[in-house]
Amino acid sequence: MTKSELDRIFEDQKRFFETGYTKDVKNRVELLSKLKKKVSDSEDLICSALEKDLGKSRTETFLTETYMLMTEINYFMKNIPALCAPKKVKTPLSAFPGKSLIFAEPYGNVLIISPWNYPLQLALAPLVGAVAAGNCVILKPSEYAPHTAAALEKIISGVFLKEHVCTVCGGIEETSYLLEKPNDYIFFTGSPQIGKVVMEKAALNLTPLTLELGGKSPCIVDRTADIALSAKRIAWGKFINAGQTCVAPDYILIEEEIKEQFIKELVKYIELFYASVDKDHPNGYAQLPRIINEKHFSRLEGYIKNQKVIYGGICEREKLFISPTVIENPSLDSPVMQNEIFGPILPIIEVANREKAREIIQKYPKPLALYIFSNDPEFVSTSVNTISSGGACINDTISHITSEYLPFGGVGNSGMGSYHGKSSFDTFTHYKSVLFKGKFDIKEKYPPYSEKFLLNLIKKTVSK
Repeated sequence: MTKSELDRIFEDQKRFFETGYTKDVKNRVELLSKLKKKVSDSEDLICSALEKDLGKSRTETFLTETYMLMTEINYFMKNIPALCAPKKVKTPLSAFPGKSLIFAEPYGNVLIISPWNYPLQLALAPLVGAVAAGNCVILKPSEYAPHTAAALEKIISGVFLKEHVCTVCGGIEETSYLLEKPNDYIFFTGSPQIGKVVMEKAALNLTPLTLELGGKSPCIVDRTADIALSAKRIAWGKFINAGQTCVAPDYILIEEEIKEQFIKELVKYIELFYASVDKDHPNGYAQLPRIINEKHFSRLEGYIKNQKVIYGGICEREKLFISPTVIENPSLDSPVMQNEIFGPILPIIEVANREKAREIIQKYPKPLALYIFSNDPEFVSTSVNTISSGGACINDTISHITSEYLPFGGVGNSGMGSYHGKSSFDTFTHYKSVLFKGKFDIKEKYPPYSEKFLLNLIKKTVSK
């Protein structure tokens, strides 16, 4: 799109928000109901787009894209009226007589910049929260997933007026220009590197924002864990979407006495999940999606070089295919341990004890997720309370982000702000405090002050 076209979309949405249409609770519920039906009716379109962009199967598309979106829509269709209602709170003696209320006010014009790894869910889930809160939205999907971006444009235009919600396809130029506009709120999902750029742009207009980033999410497996079950759940969480998941376990820290048994179980489950015989898929990995593009393929291929590969390591550039790959004891200074992997490569690092594992984790920036596989409640409790992370999951992977009742977001290098369910509503809402004052007045609060009366009143109030 040209800059003039983007300007027109932005100004049209500004004017449309002022009409009050987006604030009407009935409109919000009806539009989300229409969106839910449109997504359901567009199943073939969505599956085809994700297969072309990432090689996703229909089942994985449902589990990781549309299912989570539907639960988010269902939550808001049920809860919007209660979330929007003014909340009465206590009025202090200093404001007596009066009535204090908190109003949920939408920010106005929201810019959502979504990523390529879950290009449907990570575009529409925050959009649902923004619409539920009463905002207008410009959605900028990733140019790395062009088929899904086109599908999003078709779905959204079939539900919303362009002045309310508009999809802007394009590349870096469009994104950069949209960031320069005086948006009322920015919601960005992507890498910490680009997140810094987004935050810098937002600062120019003092625009509040949420950054959903990533990082190296660690996984501890200790001697008390159920080894087979741990391997099964880690294999699932790591290699779903070919590891291109912001909360995928990035590396494993495991006590030496159980390492070999764990690796044996891990390989067993990788092969059970992915190495099915299918002549239409490279090397039989029928259920494994592909790497998004050559740039990321080259990055991941570089991580494997000069490492001790104990399983996998198959790279086919022409098919953008990298098999599930397990590497053993990489140096903490190596590229694979200095960067978020974001692909189907899993380093396993042997540690003398689980306390050493905590020491290693705390050398890295704060992760988006922390995974602990242990049946020792004291160790789990101590780890959760001493290791700062966006979220944590005990004896499983990824599942903590699927709940609309648990806020999802990062901390420090892994992001700021959170969403899902009520947290999404809170993210896209300004809570405005309003005091309604009665006619009764205390004359002593005005000059000239009756110092004795006022001081006694204040002392009595604060000493209670």
